[in-house]
Amino acid sequence: MDAALWNGRIFDGSWREANGGSAQVLEPATGETLTRVGIGDAADISISARAASESQARWVAIPPRERAEIFNRAADLLQSDREVAKLWIARESGAIFAKAEHEIREAVVILRRSAAMLLDPHHGLLLPSTVGCLSYAKRQPLGVVGVISPFNFPLILSIRAVAPALAAGNAVVLKPDPRTPVSGGFIIARILEQAGLPPGVLHVIPGAGDAGEALCTDPHIRMIAFTGSTAVGRRVGELAGRHLKKVMLELGGKNPLIIAEDADLDLAASAAAFGAWFHQGQICMASGRIIVHESIASQLIERLVAKAAHLPVGDPASGNVALGPIINDAQLVRLDAIVQESVAAGAVLEAGGTYEGRFYKPTVLSGVKPGMRAFSDEFFGPVASIITFSSDDEAVELANDTEYGLSAAVISRSVGRAMAIGERLNSGMLHINDQTVNDECTNPFGGRGASGNGGSIGGPADWDEFTQWQWVTVKEVPRAFPF
Repeated sequence: MDAALWNGRIFDGSWREANGGSAQVLEPATGETLTRVGIGDAADISISARAASESQARWVAIPPRERAEIFNRAADLLQSDREVAKLWIARESGAIFAKAEHEIREAVVILRRSAAMLLDPHHGLLLPSTVGCLSYAKRQPLGVVGVISPFNFPLILSIRAVAPALAAGNAVVLKPDPRTPVSGGFIIARILEQAGLPPGVLHVIPGAGDAGEALCTDPHIRMIAFTGSTAVGRRVGELAGRHLKKVMLELGGKNPLIIAEDADLDLAASAAAFGAWFHQGQICMASGRIIVHESIASQLIERLVAKAAHLPVGDPASGNVALGPIINDAQLVRLDAIVQESVAAGAVLEAGGTYEGRFYKPTVLSGVKPGMRAFSDEFFGPVASIITFSSDDEAVELANDTEYGLSAAVISRSVGRAMAIGERLNSGMLHINDQTVNDECTNPFGGRGASGNGGSIGGPADWDEFTQWQWVTVKEVPRAFPF
């Protein structure tokens, strides 16, 4: 992890200067410069896409066991260098150390799972056919996969696409968010480079919108795996669809956490606080709407306000905080506008709603109703937005009153009741007696509506996303036809 390697450079199997120039990477907690990286433009994407296409056939020709060993060696390297990686994640993304450690643990699991993909029995199917004909379907790599990843969980949200796409036999061009290019890109490049990944199979090019659009339109790239905002996801889908590319979109969310009147209030408050405030709420799965029965709302609010008062906010590199900074000033301004406009519309500010620098206090809003921005807009900030209901039907109606459909959760002492509510929710993921922020990396992860295009990533879904089927029939001799 020698920063001199990527100083003003991008990765294409070696480290080269970018046509698009270079840029500083700033630490959101302090505003200080962490490093300088190359910034790719459309020309850099074109060069890498072509090179990746040329390298892919050589990569897929390597025996599966040898390719699997590369992923296992990469997992070992990441574990051995976890302290260095942890500090990069914390300083680039504003994450507390516990969250950075979680990213590293899960990245190791993804790498080992990708190694296992190469040796598991999902490569094809034997199909019924006529006597004397062998009919089977086999999974084939798509070719080159373009990956566009965000800043909030930079390591996980890059490697969860990069590693299985490579394992399925594809080459990859990764465009990490230019705010987190090391933890979202160059860490992955370094461990795979050192583990023996052949040159040209993985390219890492931090860049802005022009680089992303070039990925979506380049003829050598056959799929785009995008994680980010719904607005940008719509643009990605439009461009990629016009060029007949496969697209996997994992977008935003305004996720409901329903708390029934029979819930254990202490456990429910703990779940709600974590779901709303973990990583400053900068998570697509964050509990953006806490829908609580009216009979216990005041007691839940009281507990959340107490938690908000005692959670320390500050520089995560100090190691003694629960919440770090918002990623940049633009996001801070947007977050605060949602809070203030909702208060002006009638919501009650119970706690927080203030900030120093980029450090936004954990916030509790009560009295939130449909029509307020706190009800409809994704915060991407540490706000617990409290909405009340009086019946299960009303809870379901409130939860489904959104364009999003990523994650949902229901808390009740009655598992049967909670599951009955959950089955009526429009959500790609559902958690009973939990909050909405969950991912185990062995599960299909994806949303519906404005949260995604119905695809999933992770676990068994990786084979579906990163390959396509080819049907093959084999006969001993050709048969006669009536022509």
